[in-house]
Amino acid sequence: MRIILLVTFLSISLQIYAQDEETIAWINANSIKIEDANADTELVIFAENVPEKFAEANVFGFGEASHHGKEFFDIKAKYFKYLVETQDVKTFIMEEAYQTEAPVNEWISGGEGGIYEIVRNFTLYPWHCIEVVNLLKWMRDYNLTKSNDEQIRFYGMDIQSGNDINLEVRDFVKTHKIPVHEELLASADSCSTVGYSKTSDWAGNQIPKLKEIEQIITDFQTKSGRSTNQEFTSIIRSLNYLIKNVTYLQNRKSEVRDLGMFENVKWIVDNKTENGKAFIWAHNDHVNNLTFNYYGSSWINLGRHLKEYYNNDYYSVGFDFGIGTLPGAVIKKNKPIYWETHTLAKPFRKTYAETLIKADNDIYFIDMKEAVNSDPTNFFSTVNKQLGLGGPGYNPKKKYILNKKFSEMFDGIIFIDSISPSNHNLKKD
Repeated sequence: MRIILLVTFLSISLQIYAQDEETIAWINANSIKIEDANADTELVIFAENVPEKFAEANVFGFGEASHHGKEFFDIKAKYFKYLVETQDVKTFIMEEAYQTEAPVNEWISGGEGGIYEIVRNFTLYPWHCIEVVNLLKWMRDYNLTKSNDEQIRFYGMDIQSGNDINLEVRDFVKTHKIPVHEELLASADSCSTVGYSKTSDWAGNQIPKLKEIEQIITDFQTKSGRSTNQEFTSIIRSLNYLIKNVTYLQNRKSEVRDLGMFENVKWIVDNKTENGKAFIWAHNDHVNNLTFNYYGSSWINLGRHLKEYYNNDYYSVGFDFGIGTLPGAVIKKNKPIYWETHTLAKPFRKTYAETLIKADNDIYFIDMKEAVNSDPTNFFSTVNKQLGLGGPGYNPKKKYILNKKFSEMFDGIIFIDSISPSNHNLKKD
């Protein structure tokens, strides 16, 4: 019996090994090499082998397997530059608050001020890094050579922050002498500065007041004949962000947040682009075509909304990696958060990365349509696992190794052998 079991085990092991080798051979023959992770070099090989679906898309969602990887950020920047220069993509949408738009757009259009301070005011800490600073500097250099209509514009789609929107509303109402009662403005103050209340009826009480402000402004706009005035359009948009923020804070659900982000992306594409083209910078969990967090989850994410609405006009790119240095937040009760770094010397077992790291190239792109149609091993169409890293980074005591199915979750995959932390050493301007 032991001999039979041993023979069976060896037979299965050999079959797995043979399939693994066949998968690696397919990847070596069909992947598109990315020369390096330098944000300032060109995608020469990719430009010569652009997947058909990628070339025909208009809205591009570029993810990241961690919010704390320099290589993810720099390769995304490289692709954004490529899309600007080859496919006329001039709209950059980030997993970031709407309130950050104005100072960024003023600066990348040649305005005064310090870019380091602007980036430090982003609401998500992962973006407080040199990699993001360098991308914004590139946008500024690009814009300074273009007419106003040809310039890149930066937009925030996230709804996690309502800070300071009340000040914008108060200033607008005062400037245009719009009769909004102080009680309503105080409600906007509360939503923007106090935030979530644990009372079950909090959002139900606040949202009607915010909508009443919106209606008063809209009526005033109509009566005054300013239906095309951009100032009015902007303030209505601000109020819509605040309403979405209140809804999210009451629910604290990923689905609510991602639906809000989708609605914001759609508005931006419909109202702020001439050609319907946009680049979205966010986490894998947000941009993939199917679900938030893990395969089979019922949580509908931003990318699924985009795929259902835009169909083949939307192309999602997910990232995976093999090894590297991973930052992780240490969170202890009543103590300041601090960061530690951890070394991942090899991929976890039974993950996509365990096989992907064995390919010849250090960094490469795989189009999922090509994989589904021609990979005889169905590697990317088989449920496998991936290490998931969000805002807090890597926690060796609580590893999120989640089920994925790359062929259904992404249109393309970029694999990086080794990653390192982004550079958060932001100097003073």
